[in-house]
Amino acid sequence: MPTEEGGADLAQAVEVRRQAVGQLCLVAILGLAAPGCGDKHAPPETGSEEKKSEGKDKDLTPELRNAALASARVWSQPAVAIGSADFSVNTPGPGGFDPNSDVECTFSLEPTGSGLTPKFQCILPDGDKVKVKYGEAIPNGEVPAEITATRLLTALGFPTDRMNRVRSVKCRGCPPLPQQALKCLEKGEPAAVCLQGASPDRVVTFQQALIERALEGDKIEATKEQGWSWYELDKIDAKAGGSSRAEIDALRLIAVMLSHWDNKGPNQKLLCPSGQAQPDGSCRRPVAIIGDLGATFGPNRVDLVSWTKVPMWVDPASCRVTMKGLPFDGATFPDLQISEEGRQFALKLLRQLTPQQLNTLFEASGLTAFPHIAAAAKEPQNWTAAFLAKVEQIASAGPCPT
Repeated sequence: MPTEEGGADLAQAVEVRRQAVGQLCLVAILGLAAPGCGDKHAPPETGSEEKKSEGKDKDLTPELRNAALASARVWSQPAVAIGSADFSVNTPGPGGFDPNSDVECTFSLEPTGSGLTPKFQCILPDGDKVKVKYGEAIPNGEVPAEITATRLLTALGFPTDRMNRVRSVKCRGCPPLPQQALKCLEKGEPAAVCLQGASPDRVVTFQQALIERALEGDKIEATKEQGWSWYELDKIDAKAGGSSRAEIDALRLIAVMLSHWDNKGPNQKLLCPSGQAQPDGSCRRPVAIIGDLGATFGPNRVDLVSWTKVPMWVDPASCRVTMKGLPFDGATFPDLQISEEGRQFALKLLRQLTPQQLNTLFEASGLTAFPHIAAAAKEPQNWTAAFLAKVEQIASAGPCPT
């Protein structure tokens, strides 16, 4: 449970209104961040709509979006040799956190979207905004699954967001239950009711929290929350500068290995990295990443017994894969045939991981500490054995037809 420090009750009432897009706007919060809000009685600022369109993640034409997808990369050479990746710490990168750190931030009154895991936006002392996921007894296993999967993918060279496990997050201005408070506000309930217990001088501490650092870049979308779907990977063209078939098929195999069944379009992102945007709205070097890996290692999220039983192939001889047996009947992941080059490329990456690295990965990410039904899941060696068995299934298939 979160713990509280300090102070007075909510010192000032907060006014809530909904904007046309359905997002909440909050006014006159003492010491809390309320992006995009002003006096609800004031006239609209001249040119405000134009200013909104100049921000990040603006929608592009379908033609520009499709051109970006054709030239997208899904893999790049890892900065650290795969066999030297240290899974005992958070994934290195800008704005990273030590896993033993206590992070201070200020609560941001901003919607966090859907999902089962409690979360909120928080402003760091340097002004950066991060997403915090919290809850010591999260029932769905999303947090340890995300940490494990993102550390693995990054180490293998597949870019994704970074999930930082920290000892605690000390949130100034937080209500005791942030997600419930935000949902309450979104329903139009009085702020004085929704934000009971919150005040600028009160700090709520969340133990063993997760801080999400999104991969830097602007979303490339023709419609809001479009992302990309797995059946669209065939549109990536190496001749246009995109990834090779081998790299794409290796990513597909890793997705099957992880049982990444919650693969709807918004759970993947097409990004233009910082400094790669062109004046005409195109991108010099776009990347296609998986942006939400919480529904993995299951299919029931962090379920060793079930995960062990999910086969890599529907037909090893012809190298055909499927997710039809997983929730959503495979969602956007179509039945398809993996190329021999893709099979070999995946093996080249996966075989560089040592059993000791994998033991560390499953333990340090919190996967073995999740309250499992099977006692065997508390031992990292059992997760490692299941992982290596899947690697062996990849190795024993084929050779894949061309």
